[in-house]
Amino acid sequence: MRLPRILTPRIVASAHCDLPCGVYDPAQARIEAESIKAIDEKYQANTDPEFRTRALIIKEQRSELVKHHLWVLWTDYFKPPHFEKYPQLHQLFNEATKLAGGGGGTKATTDASKADELLQKIDEIAKIFWETKQA
Repeated sequence: MRLPRILTPRIVASAHCDLPCGVYDPAQARIEAESIKAIDEKYQANTDPEFRTRALIIKEQRSELVKHHLWVLWTDYFKPPHFEKYPQLHQLFNEATKLAGGGGGTKATTDASKADELLQKIDEIAKIFWETKQA
């Protein structure tokens, strides 16, 4: 019976993040979303099929990066108290990641207005993120 007590930690630590705060930032997702918008604009201005193909490939990669950065914030940074204080947060992340994907998102169109919608969602998430950093 002494063995379990030996293995029990003497100090229990808790942290808001899995790493020290400061490694998370919605700016990463925003930078990739801005790239998507720029690619859409360049795509529309160029009729060369090879250029357009490369642009679509790069845009799809950037869309995946946006989703990745958003998922990291959603799953690693934000914790239950944040979702309680900001009940719209799950919906914002859901809408933003869908905007960065196919099926009507930035992967499915070359319309820069879709990238603008994505940027708006990222900005809403960023506003909440920075409010949580002040607390």
